[in-house]
Amino acid sequence: MPSKANPDSLGFMFAEASRLLRVALERKIAAAGLDITPAEARALVHVAAVEGSRQNVIAERMGVEPMTVCAYLDRLERLGLVERKPDPNDRRAKNVTTTHAADQLISAVRQQSEQLYREIQDGLDVETQAVFLHALKTIRINLHGLLADKPHAQTPAEVAPAPSGKESA
Repeated sequence: MPSKANPDSLGFMFAEASRLLRVALERKIAAAGLDITPAEARALVHVAAVEGSRQNVIAERMGVEPMTVCAYLDRLERLGLVERKPDPNDRRAKNVTTTHAADQLISAVRQQSEQLYREIQDGLDVETQAVFLHALKTIRINLHGLLADKPHAQTPAEVAPAPSGKESA
């Protein structure tokens, strides 16, 4: 008898939570009337997170093809929100940075995101939220290590100690 997949397994839960989070955030961004699409907002936030990175790095972080990111960046550049600058180490490549004009929009996207994060954590006390965030950071580091050419050792800067439950909110 074939075994059935468990929809409550870690892999399924991560995949579904990620998909649902993306959909909820896209709806929130669209409803906020920010004059950019949710995908463009996502690209802008990724550019801001890795200022000066190449387009292919941004695409990898977003989990999309470089040509898809190119279309988003073209529009963001026309709006004056990002700039492409020659990479000093490779004249064929461009590094992408945000402009000062993007600051207010990034702040608005952050506000929408933070509101959503508060909503989705409803029912979790502060300690549980801290433990959950610590666990996610540890899993992310472990995944980076598994995907790296050589194993990655955690450093204290990468993972804070697990919450002890004695901290106050």
